Amino acid sequence: MVDVDSFIEEATEEISEEIGDANAIIALSGGVDSSVAAALAYRAIGDRLTPVYVDTGLMRKGETEGIRETFAFMDSLRIVDAQDRFLDALEGVTDPEEKRHVIGEGFIREFEREAREADADYLVQGTIYPDRIESEGNIKSHHNVGGLPDVIDFEGIVEPVRDLYKDEVREVARALDLEEVVSERMPFPGPGLAVRIIGEVTEEKLEVARESCHVVEEEVEEHDPWQAFAAVIGKATGVKGDNRVHGWVVSVRSVESRDGMTARAQDLPWETLQRIQSRITGENDNVARVVYDVTHKPPATIEYE
Repeated sequence: MVDVDSFIEEATEEISEEIGDANAIIALSGGVDSSVAAALAYRAIGDRLTPVYVDTGLMRKGETEGIRETFAFMDSLRIVDAQDRFLDALEGVTDPEEKRHVIGEGFIREFEREAREADADYLVQGTIYPDRIESEGNIKSHHNVGGLPDVIDFEGIVEPVRDLYKDEVREVARALDLEEVVSERMPFPGPGLAVRIIGEVTEEKLEVARESCHVVEEEVEEHDPWQAFAAVIGKATGVKGDNRVHGWVVSVRSVESRDGMTARAQDLPWETLQRIQSRITGENDNVARVVYDVTHKPPATIEYE
């Protein structure tokens, strides 16, 4: 386990040395990784840091509103509505790696645009150690590592938590006195709901994934999973009322883990699973069935794409 106090001191000094007298923007998602990176960078360079949240249209239910409330104390917070640009770029894209690269490039172009507005030369990111390992090992490209384009209009990218695992980042968050809603928040993938949708990302699939994930997070909270969510994995026949339908299949996933490098499917009570399927099929007219994923990591990854 990391020596938290020493890490905070060393990371702050490293950020200050790397950025110098320049300005920087921080890619803020609201998750614990980027929030810790933001807190460390703010300690290092103060008001020369501009936090930027990009609403890609691929976010959880209520995410943008939550960001606006949680980080309202940051006067320089910028919320960028880029939904149309991301969905247009993803139109027709079905390959998982191509999705991640499209999203990675979309993010960097948004940050470049915001950096020009803020006269910033550096980008601060909340990349953590498992992100790097999975990208370098070709398990999957992370939007902020392997998904980045080759040409980037920044003098440098600063990653203060790049050598930490998720549980270590949480320890740092607690030491920095970040709110519990941030420090204990369930992980959410950088590419968002796009990697919880098999095949092309469409507005219909996004709505199903967003609402279904919300149900899962609510219903499994008492079982304290490391990560839990729902994914749209295909279509199947079903019955709604007296009518036969061909609706979406939603897969529910809930895992226990320490750092995300390995994970075990959680043994949820049958009653919980039944509440989940009842709510998802009842609240989404175009969902035909719900299944539960019992696969560990490995052989599966936690996310679907």
